[in-house]
Amino acid sequence: MPLGTLDRSAPPLFNQGPSALSKLIFFSALALFLMVADARFHLTQPLRAGLGAVLYPIQWLALKPVQLFAEGGLYMEDLQAAQRSEAEARRALALQSERASQADTLAKDNERLRALLELRQTTETPGRAAEVLYDAADPYTRKVVIDQGLTQGIVAGSPVIDAHGVLGQVTQVQPFTSEITLVIDRDLAIPVQNTRTGARSVAFGDASAHGGGLELRFMAANADLQEGDLLATSGVDGVYPAGLPVAKIDRIERRADSGFARIYCLPLAQVTAARYVLVLTPVGTSGTPRAAATAAATSASAAASASAGAKKVAEKPKTAGAAEARPARRDARNNREGRAP
Repeated sequence: MPLGTLDRSAPPLFNQGPSALSKLIFFSALALFLMVADARFHLTQPLRAGLGAVLYPIQWLALKPVQLFAEGGLYMEDLQAAQRSEAEARRALALQSERASQADTLAKDNERLRALLELRQTTETPGRAAEVLYDAADPYTRKVVIDQGLTQGIVAGSPVIDAHGVLGQVTQVQPFTSEITLVIDRDLAIPVQNTRTGARSVAFGDASAHGGGLELRFMAANADLQEGDLLATSGVDGVYPAGLPVAKIDRIERRADSGFARIYCLPLAQVTAARYVLVLTPVGTSGTPRAAATAAATSASAAASASAGAKKVAEKPKTAGAAEARPARRDARNNREGRAP
């Protein structure tokens, strides 16, 4: 075959077309153009919305098994938690019922014993609910302000409690607000009694102990005190009703070089997070008029007896002095007359 008749073009199998670099540059520019156009003019938003509408049923069906599995596990956990809560509530209700029946029995027994001993019945201390507005502005004191004042009948010196124990005492009263000094304030002291041993003492506020607590001072190092003992109001001050929980003993330090022990206590009331409180009437002002009249009569009779005794004591030396003066005057007269005594 002559050489001039041969086709010198490359077979179709080996056609290269545009180079790979050219294709990369072209498609990169196209992608960049589409991204800019979509960001600026939202060209692909209708296409994206249509694809989303078409694929939504498929996504819904694909997610259902996962959601069913997750919701089934959550349902079982909630069911078990509800069953446990119901069981605990039933146990607590049964315990409260038992305690209520015991309390009724004890109240009846107490009433019979008081009637037998002819003692007066204890009366409940009246109180008024209040809400804590804010803490006092003084950073060196532990005080809060409540939304009750003179117009609501609040008086200075009234004890304040919350759902857990004694919170403090009203120290300043305004027409519409009142200031409460908390039990952890250094200027407040409360007579307390150990419910286990019956020992009486005084709890002083100590803001530096454990970030806010109380301290029993002047207690002997060998006193019968244990960590966890409950301290309640003794009622001897005429302000706090007896039996209100105040604090629990947290730590006891006994040192050989001191005859007194350092006793740190934690208050039971929520002194840093109280919101609703109850302001009680001071015990000294909550008595009946009859009791007040009796106390006044007793005081008057005691004063009269004391004045009578003082008068007798004052007259006795005068009488004795007169009796001793008579023989002396008689001897002097005999000596002047020249007679023997």
